[in-house]
Amino acid sequence: MAKSPAYPTAQQSPAQARLDYRPVVAGIVTALVGFTSSFAVVLAGLRAVGASPAQAASGLLALTLAVGLGVLWLSWRSKVPVTLAWSTPGAALLATSGTVDGEWPAAVGAFLATGVLIAMTGMVPALGRLMTRIPATLAQAMLAGVLLQLCLAPFKALGTVPLFIAPVILCWLLMMKLAPRWSVPAALLVALAVIGISLAAGGTSLGDGEILPGLAWTAPDFSLQAIAGIALPLFVVTMASQNVPGVAVLRSFGYDTPWRPAMLVTGAGTAAAATFGAHAVNLAALSAALAAGEEAGPDRHRRWVAGFTSGFTYLVLAAFSAALVSLVTAAPAGMLEAVAGLALLGTLAGAVSAALADPEDRIAPAVTFLMAASGLAFAGIGSAFWALAAGLAVRLVLKPRRSGAAS
Repeated sequence: MAKSPAYPTAQQSPAQARLDYRPVVAGIVTALVGFTSSFAVVLAGLRAVGASPAQAASGLLALTLAVGLGVLWLSWRSKVPVTLAWSTPGAALLATSGTVDGEWPAAVGAFLATGVLIAMTGMVPALGRLMTRIPATLAQAMLAGVLLQLCLAPFKALGTVPLFIAPVILCWLLMMKLAPRWSVPAALLVALAVIGISLAAGGTSLGDGEILPGLAWTAPDFSLQAIAGIALPLFVVTMASQNVPGVAVLRSFGYDTPWRPAMLVTGAGTAAAATFGAHAVNLAALSAALAAGEEAGPDRHRRWVAGFTSGFTYLVLAAFSAALVSLVTAAPAGMLEAVAGLALLGTLAGAVSAALADPEDRIAPAVTFLMAASGLAFAGIGSAFWALAAGLAVRLVLKPRRSGAAS
């Protein structure tokens, strides 16, 4: 079990600790930012692989519950500000994958397999080492290619529903200038307001059955196409874009991540929630800084309270998941994808930058990016798998020969 850092830190008296609400506020903000900035991506991804509106709502609810319960356990046991999230890059991957042979039940089977793989990285160190053998540039290039089509959605929507999407984009741009952290949540609020006004103008209302959360169980179906086309890319993207950066963020604030417990909890949580439509749970990356940094108070030994509070906040947010799904589902065609695209623009920029960071190793990442962006599906397996395979093959062919090898 990881311990808080031993180097000098600001200490508070017991009375000061009781009066310091900053860890609690930081935890609430962490959950709000994590949830509101990416739940539209989750819905877009689940719908793309065959989920009905009710099944997508169930998946969002299951993810929210799994994240909340997992954070409560890990932060309390480790006394480290560990925070969890759902795999936003993984959801973006689903949004561009499309349905596989076996449709939604096969996708659920792939989610279950992903949970098993994540848990195995905690139990089998060799699997974690194998993950590190995949070049980070190729993993980032695959992610960038997957994100491209979704990030184009806001600008495509300007040509189809300009009156709906223009206020959302303008709000996002203004908030990027004033308060970047809140840019996506603010854009989401504007989108929900626009949708609500549209529904009210049309005389449409939501019934109780559409606003009350509920879980819908799906029997998983396992197929080679779904494992190769969904589970493996989802596992790679989740590990490379969420779990590894999540460890780095905590380390930057002086904390050691409880790696094995975190992988076991997120893997088990993913597997348990998969049959209700959840795709993947993982360590939080960007939002982790909110709970581990100075905003959570000067006393590093009490910042775990921020993580714990974020878990509790996720459980509260779960009660509103169905209502949000109903509102978003009632939006004009393309609106959901447009909001999701805005949420992922920063991730796309970071992935492209990381993929092309090495000037001597750009061809293989470029091939990976283009293959992933092409949407190619072969033998029932989506482009993410073939993109990674093509990038590895090109990198192997172009790898410089060792000096003296030709002698």
